Amino acid sequence: MIVITGAAGFIASCLVSHLNKLNYKDLVLVDDFSHEDKWPNLEDKIFKEKVHRNDFLQWLDENENLVQFVFHLGARTDTTEFNTEIFDELNLNYSKAVWNACVKYGLPLVYASSAATYGLGEHGYSDSHEVVDKLKPLNPYGDSKNDFDKWALAQERAPWFWAGLKFFNVYGPNELHKGRMASVIMHAFNQIQDRGFVNLFRSHKEGVEDGGQQRDFIYVMDIVKICAWLMHHRNHSGLINLGTGRARTFYDLASATFSALGKQNDIRFIDTPLDIRDKYQYFTEADMSKLRSWGYNDEFFSLEEGVKDYVTNYLEKKYFY
Repeated sequence: MIVITGAAGFIASCLVSHLNKLNYKDLVLVDDFSHEDKWPNLEDKIFKEKVHRNDFLQWLDENENLVQFVFHLGARTDTTEFNTEIFDELNLNYSKAVWNACVKYGLPLVYASSAATYGLGEHGYSDSHEVVDKLKPLNPYGDSKNDFDKWALAQERAPWFWAGLKFFNVYGPNELHKGRMASVIMHAFNQIQDRGFVNLFRSHKEGVEDGGQQRDFIYVMDIVKICAWLMHHRNHSGLINLGTGRARTFYDLASATFSALGKQNDIRFIDTPLDIRDKYQYFTEADMSKLRSWGYNDEFFSLEEGVKDYVTNYLEKKYFY
């Protein structure tokens, strides 16, 4: 059996679908499952069992001999949440318990870290373990992810194979429940459909044009391919970046959304909200050399390819993956 935590969420539910397509159906889905807005993410998925996250560790104690792999993708991901107790409980302490259980039972573990650990990028965007202690995330979410990365690297005992995935800006189907935290592509699509134009954040940084803020956008279909690949390539362990290695502007992203809809650009600008303005990343770009050195050679979706697939095959059709 393959365990997937956070299974009703964005990336994890896409992983469930991808594994189903690869004929993996003996899946154990772990989550809260009480949030009705996430239920469509699991419609038509094939799995063996659902386990509430509060019951998972006991379940694992009783069923560890049946489990072959653990994907721990469950986390509190709201970058605007500032209650550190929530992150301590869900992102740090729960992750420690999952790690220790995988050590105890000899289970391989892939867990979700984040590019939010890099903060303003003062130390670059290398997934080298040497820089982890120097990183300064911009919010409690990023702190919680970096705190767990630091804790994991300090452990004398680790799962015999493990990977901490530093997700950059992931977009794609099954994110409708994320609200404000959903990708700019989904928000751009809705704005274009509702009023014919897109609002992007104005730049508040000298030397950066409005809409010129850059991020490493990666399509979720690439993410789940890499996750499945890691199940069969366990020669290395550690933190790895999951981006494309190419930063693109938000203006490019909005333009790609208009193009996918066959419409002319109408891009306007609004001030960045004050509650996130001083914590706003103006540039991220993943150093992908480590994943390549591990042997992953597939090409990533370009921004234009990924946006077109997402818009035409999911958003316009109201389909989930």
